[in-house]
This record gives sequence, structure tokens and C-alpha cells, in this order.
Amino acid sequence: MPNHSRSTALILRILIFLLASWMVPALKAEPIAQPLVLGTVATDIPSAMARHLAPLTNYLSTQLEMPIQLRPAPNMRASIEDFGSGVTQITYLTPVAFLETRERFGAIAIALPLTDGQPTFRLAIVVRKSSPVKQLKDLVGRSFAFGDEKSLLQRATLESGGLPLAQLSHYAYLKYLDNVAKAVLNGDFDAGIMKESIAHKFASKGLRIIHLSPPLPTFVIAINRQIPAEKIPVLRNALLKLNVHEKTTHAILTALDPSYTGFTPATENYFQSTKTLIAPYRK
Repeated sequence: MPNHSRSTALILRILIFLLASWMVPALKAEPIAQPLVLGTVATDIPSAMARHLAPLTNYLSTQLEMPIQLRPAPNMRASIEDFGSGVTQITYLTPVAFLETRERFGAIAIALPLTDGQPTFRLAIVVRKSSPVKQLKDLVGRSFAFGDEKSLLQRATLESGGLPLAQLSHYAYLKYLDNVAKAVLNGDFDAGIMKESIAHKFASKGLRIIHLSPPLPTFVIAINRQIPAEKIPVLRNALLKLNVHEKTTHAILTALDPSYTGFTPATENYFQSTKTLIAPYRK
């Protein structure tokens, strides 16, 4: 075949290919759903918090029909900042952490866990079973362990019970409530404070409760405005459907906290009592 014929044929094939490419409509890329991120305040080490919240995270992902990732924070400050910077869009917070997050970043409470059917929990002050300490006044001149330094309810519980920090020999913040339990059991501190449910968990290992706080507003599930509007009622209803007496959701609640029995809707004024209690300790 003459050279000019071969060149003409090659050019013809290229033109046909280009024409066919132009005539076939481009495939529209499917949008990739961005996962939501569920954050959590740290009442235990992050790996333990991940175990506690993994069943809830998986459940909510199924209910919302979109991926949800879990991001346990190392401390209360980090959980608040993660939420404020938009790293997390859903968060599980203590009442004190929620108040700050609402004031600074407009967090919206959507549901509260129920403890034995009530939207409250109690803090417990504990000692070793062998300790001679029987009541708070017996801790004068002794050592005391707290959890997170930002958890003002712990200090408020101790001082409202009649024991100012100045009357302790010394005290320390151990970050996580399980650390507090272990430190008291090991004899590193004479007493410490934790959620009542954690005190009960360690009772068989040698802890004894000497003081309980009055019922306090419970933890909260809160969201920011990055959540798609149509997903908010779905999320709220998914939480309200959780029931410790239902076989399908029992494990989700007990993994989160053995004392949880369900969820109830949150109201904006629910945390006023906490705000009043911690007011003297806020800087």
C-alpha cells in the first residue's frame, strides 16, 4: 500500500475514534458519601472508649444509612476542640463538657441516656474496703484522686459534701475514671471519685462507696450543624429506639454503660442544675 494511502487510513481511524468518544456521553461519577465522625469524652483510655462505643457507632451507621467513624478523644478538652473544629459532628459528652461545647460552638443536645430509667447519674466517692474511712469528714488530711481536671462536677461533689480541697493532704488528676479506681485499690490514694456504675464494677475487687452525689444530669449525645437536616430526626429516633429489654439493642446499651436502659429526648434547659452547681469553679 502506498505511503499516502496508509497515512490516510491512519488519520481516518483516529477521526472515527475521536468522533465516537465525543458522541458517547461521559459517565457521571457517583458522589462519595463523606462519613460522619462520632466523638466521645474520655472517661476511660481511648481504646476502652472505642470498645464501649463501637456497637452504638455501627448501629447508628446502619440506621442513618451512611458511614460513621468513631474518634475517641484522649481527654475532655480534646473532645470539645474536635467538635468545635468540625472534626466530629456527633459527640458523646459529660454534662459539663456539653455546657462548654454549647456555649462555644452551638452544640445541640438531641438525646440523653437513661440510667435505671432516669435521665440522671450519680458520682461515687470510694475507698478500699479495708480503709478505716467511713464518711467524707474522715478524709481530712488524706489523699484523693480525681479523673479529668476539667470535670468540675467531681470537685463540686466533694466540696458540696463538706470537704474542701484544702483539707486534703494532696490530690491528683488521673485523667480516666478506671485509673482512679485502680489507684485507690493499689493504695496510691486514700479515696477517689468516679461514676457510680464504675464503683459498682470495681466493688468486687475491693472498693467501697462512702458518699454519693445527688442525681446529676446525665451524659448527652449532641450534634453540630454539619449533620444533614434530614438525618437529624433519623438519628434522634434511632437513639430513642434503644431499649435494654430488647434483644436487638441490649448489647449496644450495656457496652456503652452497664447501667443504661435507654434514651430520652433532650431539652435545652435540662442542664441548668449542672450550670448552677459548677458556677463557683469556672474560671
